[in-house]
Amino acid sequence: MLIEEFLKNNAVRLADKPAVVCGDQQVTYQQLYADCVACAERHAEEGREPGTLVPLRATPTIDYLIEYFAIHLGGCIAVPLAKDLSDEEFSRYAVELQDAEVPEGTADILFTTGTTGKSKGVMISHDTIMADAENLIDAHKYSSDLTFIIAGPLNHCGCWSKVFPCIIQGATIILKDGIKNLDDLFLTLESATTKVATFMVPSSIKIAMEFGAERLAKLSDKIDFIETGGAPMAPKDLQRLCQLLPHSRLYNTYASTESGIVATYNFNEGECLHGCVGPAMKNSAISISPEGYILCSGRTLMTGYFNDLQTTEEILKDGVITMSDFGKLDEQGRLWLIGRNGDTINTGAYKVEPTEVENAAMEHPAIKDCICIATPHIVLGTALKLLYVPTDQATVTKREIALFLKSKLEGHKVPLAYEQVESINMTFNGKKDRKSYRS
Repeated sequence: MLIEEFLKNNAVRLADKPAVVCGDQQVTYQQLYADCVACAERHAEEGREPGTLVPLRATPTIDYLIEYFAIHLGGCIAVPLAKDLSDEEFSRYAVELQDAEVPEGTADILFTTGTTGKSKGVMISHDTIMADAENLIDAHKYSSDLTFIIAGPLNHCGCWSKVFPCIIQGATIILKDGIKNLDDLFLTLESATTKVATFMVPSSIKIAMEFGAERLAKLSDKIDFIETGGAPMAPKDLQRLCQLLPHSRLYNTYASTESGIVATYNFNEGECLHGCVGPAMKNSAISISPEGYILCSGRTLMTGYFNDLQTTEEILKDGVITMSDFGKLDEQGRLWLIGRNGDTINTGAYKVEPTEVENAAMEHPAIKDCICIATPHIVLGTALKLLYVPTDQATVTKREIALFLKSKLEGHKVPLAYEQVESINMTFNGKKDRKSYRS
């Protein structure tokens, strides 16, 4: 079945139930499907042919979801683009997509920016959408009496993938244009009439704990689960979240646009293991290459890169995708993240994963945030440098940080240089923006 068939069934089965809420607007499952059908019919009358690649801005609105599902109902391929894309850039994509051909069964093309900065269009099949949704439903226990808050970009895997299990199960989706302020987020959580769940990047979780710990703790019986991913959380942040939400399921998930959603781990189930992202989900499989790279296979994989057969063949071979991440599998089959190719810093004769240094530094009570970067060195060629943000009103010297890290790390992993900064550069999806420091 396609996702639109579940939407059609819910239009009868759950006709009057709220499907999507966005600000003061609300649409039932019956209304949502009727609007999607009407939209598809309108586009057909205007001459849109099946198989057309249709670009659209992924705005956090009900209209966007209607347009998206209507594209599929018309036998076309949806190409969700950033909501704030300029008209000039939108036109450039439209020209690139015009009259292009894609493999049969393609549902979407999601454009993502990789470590090289080159934008790549990831082709996603209808079967992949269903496989990702089944993985989430099975592992995270989505149900019809759930309200899921989506507050991130709807053209990226992290948030966009949550729409589909909600539609399949008949849950209610609340769309928000980012987390503008904590009060708005908490009011949304508190006012929901059912159990609630959401996806939050680590930086947003950290802000919620720092400025709203008391309100968050009061929601432990109401929050069914929180999923995070995309960037590692510091060990002390993982532990604190478990303490604040003892009755909630807290998931760390491994996923990418290319691989789909492949593994997840509930770190609030007795063992709060930093770096663990759990076993493979039902429609996925994981192994490790001889070089230490994570290998993913199963129904959740992309079809390939749009108009880029060469890059596709470099990472996708015989139904297996080679990820840019290094990892390991433990005796229980759980995946552990070790680092990312391109992030590793070569200093002297050693290779250092910056996240290991950062996690150790974050254990210091006077450090609020930090990033480990490479810096030129007259003898070593490259040395480690720690940029750090102190906690409010805290005073900590560079020597104190160095001595603290020496008690936690091997000698070659202790940075030689330190600099206090006001903030750490972050990407739009909550990751440390390492590329911005490489120049």
